Amino acid sequence: MTETGLQPETLDLDPAPVGPERDLMNKFDGLIGERQALLDSGVIDPFAIVMQQVTSPTEAVIDGRDTILLGTYNYMGMTFDPDVIAAGHAALDDFGSGTNGSRMLNGTFRDHMEVEQALRDFYGVTGAIVFSTGYMANLGMISTLVGKGEYVILDADSHASIYDGCKQGVAEIVRFRHNSVEDLDKRLGRLPTEAGKLVVLEGVYSMLGDVAPLKEMVAVAKKHGAMVLSDEAHSMGFYGPNGRGVYEAQGCEGDVDFVVGTFSKSVGTVGGFCVSNHPKFEAIRLACRAYIFTASLPPSVVATAAASIRKLMTADAKRAQLWKNAAHLHGGLKSLGFRLGTEQPDSAIVAVILDDQEQAVRMWQGLLVSGLYVNMARPPATPAGTFLLRCSLCAEHSDAQIARVIGMFEAVGKAVGAI
Repeated sequence: MTETGLQPETLDLDPAPVGPERDLMNKFDGLIGERQALLDSGVIDPFAIVMQQVTSPTEAVIDGRDTILLGTYNYMGMTFDPDVIAAGHAALDDFGSGTNGSRMLNGTFRDHMEVEQALRDFYGVTGAIVFSTGYMANLGMISTLVGKGEYVILDADSHASIYDGCKQGVAEIVRFRHNSVEDLDKRLGRLPTEAGKLVVLEGVYSMLGDVAPLKEMVAVAKKHGAMVLSDEAHSMGFYGPNGRGVYEAQGCEGDVDFVVGTFSKSVGTVGGFCVSNHPKFEAIRLACRAYIFTASLPPSVVATAAASIRKLMTADAKRAQLWKNAAHLHGGLKSLGFRLGTEQPDSAIVAVILDDQEQAVRMWQGLLVSGLYVNMARPPATPAGTFLLRCSLCAEHSDAQIARVIGMFEAVGKAVGAI
């Protein structure tokens, strides 16, 4: 007998004729052509940069050149902190390189428990769950919290992980205009009063660096009986008296039900999390597919995260320096005549808006050759078809480095006609 349960002589070994094979990769021909046209123009591929060596939180070697890093999310400069590195080394020695399992099985080690306790202490909450990435945290929390017949209400400019969390679930999706309290109120008012509702907000939006009016939005959500999830990925560490994020800075901690964040920004490693004071929060571990069916973070990663989070609790000097750096860069670029994403230095992100893709690429390459790395962003990642260079400040950037950065922007900006 064969594995099919049939005698060999009964098998039809001649497959039925089928049509010509359809190449599933053909749908990407437009992208391939666009990228090739970009490379044929002689520019460096902006999406294939290799860090040959990273020498500090603010410097690296790229293509053999010493380069200032202004395009990472290392906001608090924790990647080279001696205590953080020592914690990672110790965990490697004690537990090896990986867990080889999910958190639900053999993937929970001592340091997974420690980093979740560090998060509880940092945020002053009763519940904390760590995910493998910040993306997985949004994917898992949104798709698990909101079910059939319920509603997710999100900002139109929400991060891809928030949109993908909505797609992963079965709830109805309602979008409102970016940062519009009035539109949020209107759309919530149209929904059934008895239905479960989750309003998903972000403290800082990662492309332009603009800040949400969380206090007003949370008040509107509560008026309509909705729960609130705030993604504080780009504000953790330096917003608010304790560095908890925009929701702390705007005084609405008691009304935000769930806070999502990441370790890959201010914490300086990789991983994601959600914290909450909800008494039933631990049930998420038993229902969330993005938590149950993925490998747990290596012990060295969660050990470095725990050490970093505990140091961020008292990082007042770093917070002050980061805000000083953001004001310095924003003011310098604005005075040169660049069009920026925000009128004021509202966050650690300073977005320089360019006319089109050609100008953005030429500006980006000119800066890179000069010894400065920033992020080039374009649709669909950017809102409203915007092409921009995104600068991310670090608390470890020196005044001299920022002065050099402003000088590079001035020289290259004049060369490409951006100012």
